[in-house]
Amino acid sequence: MIQRVLEQEKALSQVLKADRKTKHLVLTWQDTDVLESISRTLGPLLEFTDALSGEDYVSVSYIKPVLHLFNNTVLAAADDDTELTKDMKTVILKYLNKKYSEPKTVDLLDIASLVDPRFKDAYIADDRQEFIKTRAVAEILSLLEVQAATFSEPLPHTSTEAAADGPDGAEAAEVAVEWQSKKVKRSLGSFFKKASSDGTAALADREAIEVELKSYLQTMQVDGETDPLDWWWLYQANFPRVARLAHKYLCIPATSAPSERAFSFGGNIVTCHRSLLKPETVDKLVFLANNL
Repeated sequence: MIQRVLEQEKALSQVLKADRKTKHLVLTWQDTDVLESISRTLGPLLEFTDALSGEDYVSVSYIKPVLHLFNNTVLAAADDDTELTKDMKTVILKYLNKKYSEPKTVDLLDIASLVDPRFKDAYIADDRQEFIKTRAVAEILSLLEVQAATFSEPLPHTSTEAAADGPDGAEAAEVAVEWQSKKVKRSLGSFFKKASSDGTAALADREAIEVELKSYLQTMQVDGETDPLDWWWLYQANFPRVARLAHKYLCIPATSAPSERAFSFGGNIVTCHRSLLKPETVDKLVFLANNL
C-alpha cells in the first residue's frame, strides 16, 4: 500500500489540490520521508514472508538461515538509513530474535536445518553443534526403537478360537498354534542372551548412526535452489537413518499460513446456506478444495 502511494504521489497531489476540501490531505515532505523509511524497511521482508508461507515445498529449514540473513544483511543498519529506518530495523530484529529464542524452538530449527542438505550445520552456533548432533543421534535411535517395537508386536489372534472365526479359520488356527508353540519352546537362557545382546546392539546402532551422520555432513554442499525432498529421495539409501529424521522434521511448515488457508477453505464451504453439512462431508470438501 505504501509503495503504491509513493508511486502515485504526483497524481494524488494533483487530484487532492484540485479540491479545497481535500487540499489539506496532500502529502508533505515529512510525510513522504516517513513513508519512504517504512517502505525501505518493510519492502525486503515481503518476499521472505511469501516464501516462508508456502506449503508446496520445505520451509521450516529456512528459518535459521533467514534469521541469519536478517541480522547480518537485510535488516542491518546502513549508513544512508534515516533514524526512523534504523529504529524500525532494530525493533523488528529484537522481536524476531526473541520470538525464536525459546530453547525448544531453537532445538527444532537447528535440527531442521541440520537435515536439510542445503544448510546442514552452517547456521548452527559453534557452541551448539555438538549438542545438536548428539540430540539428532538420540532422536534417530528413538525412531529406530519405535520402528522395531512396531514390527515386533505379537499377532492380534493368539488363540485357536479367535483364529478359527474367519473364512480360513482352520489354516489361521494352525498358524496360531505353531506360533504359540514356538513361543513356549524358548529356553530360560534365551532371555539372558537377549538382555546381553540388547546393550551391544544399542551401542552398535548408536555408533552406526554417528558414522552415518558424520558422512552425511561431509557430503558436498548442494545448490540453494535444490529441493531437499528430491535430494533425500535420491540419497536416502546412502543415509537411511538420517533420512528418517529428515522425514520427521522437513514436513513442518514454517508459519501458520497453511492452516489458516485450510480454515479459509472451510469458511467458504460451510456457509449459512450449507450449515447442515456433516463433519465428514466438510472434511472431504476441504481436502478437495485444498488439494485440487
